[in-house]
Amino acid sequence: MARGEMGMNQQKLQKVRLASQVLFFALFVFLLLKSEFRGSFKTVQGDIRLPYPVSIFLEADPLAAVVNALSSHALYRGLLWSLIILIPTFFLGRFFCGWVCPLGSLNHFFGSLKSERKRGRQRLESNRYRPWQKLKYYVLAALLVAALFGSLLAGLMDPIALTVRSLALGVLPGVNYALNSILDTLYGTQVAPLKFAANAVHFLVRGTLLSFRQPYFRQGLILGLVFASIMILNLRITRFWCRALCPLGALLGAVSRWSILGLEKRRESCTDCNRCEIDCQGGDDPMPGAPWRKAECHLCFNCVGHCPEAGIRFRFFPERTETVEIPELQRRRLVAGLATGAVLVPILRSTPGFATARDPRLIRPPGALDEDSFLARCIRCGECMKVCPNNALQPTWLEAGLEGMWSPVLVPRIGYCEPTCVLCSQVCPTGAIWEIAQSEKLGQSQEGGSGAPIRIGTAFYDRGRCLPWAMARECIVCEEWCPTSPKAIYLLPAEVIDSSGETRQVRQPYVDPEKCIGCGACEYACPVQNQPAIYVTSIGETRSRVNQFILSRERPRS
Repeated sequence: MARGEMGMNQQKLQKVRLASQVLFFALFVFLLLKSEFRGSFKTVQGDIRLPYPVSIFLEADPLAAVVNALSSHALYRGLLWSLIILIPTFFLGRFFCGWVCPLGSLNHFFGSLKSERKRGRQRLESNRYRPWQKLKYYVLAALLVAALFGSLLAGLMDPIALTVRSLALGVLPGVNYALNSILDTLYGTQVAPLKFAANAVHFLVRGTLLSFRQPYFRQGLILGLVFASIMILNLRITRFWCRALCPLGALLGAVSRWSILGLEKRRESCTDCNRCEIDCQGGDDPMPGAPWRKAECHLCFNCVGHCPEAGIRFRFFPERTETVEIPELQRRRLVAGLATGAVLVPILRSTPGFATARDPRLIRPPGALDEDSFLARCIRCGECMKVCPNNALQPTWLEAGLEGMWSPVLVPRIGYCEPTCVLCSQVCPTGAIWEIAQSEKLGQSQEGGSGAPIRIGTAFYDRGRCLPWAMARECIVCEEWCPTSPKAIYLLPAEVIDSSGETRQVRQPYVDPEKCIGCGACEYACPVQNQPAIYVTSIGETRSRVNQFILSRERPRS
């Protein structure tokens, strides 16, 4: 094959790779935007389902599948999609990193931008292999051992989960707020052309970028800053996250050692122009005369596309005289990584908050497994928080300890759990929130009988703040908002003495713990500001056998 024809073929591969990155990133963003229910629960009978497989990227994540299998000793059915990525990696190498991964595509884009730190010789040096690129393999070792001990800490660094979490909880809420502010400003000008432009923009984004209601998330600023920092680092070192920290990239790099597609170098054709290094995304040393690091290559094909002499090319079953098949790891550091994962979990779980003094406000979503199993499956992706129609699910900070950071918790003051909604259980990719039906959540059997509903907590009154109890004022808001049938909140008349010394009759509220499901509607609607007069704690939750205060309550599902 002539050099010119070979170069043209490699340039075509570059264009195909670019098209693949754009296509998969657009699909990723589309599915993320569609993980929002925009209808009404009152008008739909039966289970409500999203029309798109919004969690397919998470289910196709090989790292999520591997750590889930290690931590729970089982593979959740949806994660079988990961074989679509894992099996081709055995033959092609890290194609996922360079062609599919949404975080990789973003890093690729920002890494391609020119900056003062990456000009001339500095840019060339920044794209050469560095020993610190081994760090991701030690990180992977620690996360795999932690998973073996029953903790999915890998979810904090998994690139797919990180991207979903960052965009859904940090970036998109800010974009939504900015769009609403711009549209409100344009509408407020009362200038016809500007109002027309606002209407056009609203028509284009109302079903996509513009949410049905403005979402608010705790830790959103922190998550957004972490994500922005990862992007900014690319201006100094191309794809720093992918090269140094990404545990999924390390896993795929280790698997790619058996790939039959590789880089073949022809030293006699090389003129040492170093063009192959200028736009190398993986830092894998593609230039002839140096060993090619197979596990670091993202198959971006920039090197072969820029080689004017066709001195390097990708082919099946290449000569491997200048190829490093496996990462050259240092035994002591690998042992240190394994030991870190083994020691970290016992340290995190030896605190009182894990077993005996848990935060009473740690209210998990309906269908969540018991805390041990939950932490063994949850990858902190944020899908359940994004899909929650009432914005009730929020990322934790330290309520669940460091191990449970950014896992979902119900915050009733922000939103309550819709009794007929089971969307969070449908989008969970790992089974941390077990998929439940509406009838199961409500305690209704298929034959129309009545059973025990799924409880996520119990409501309690602070009588020192409750208007009928503390101030002799009539208030029945909590009883009106209680969604259970029959209602868990009931009112009893009582004679009280007001501030003027007169006796008057008010209805004072009580909670029936046998009927309360802990949805938080009462706390959400309580008119007492600052600290509500009624609050929900996790006690009485169905998922726990020990977090109970009524001994006669039925045992939870195993």
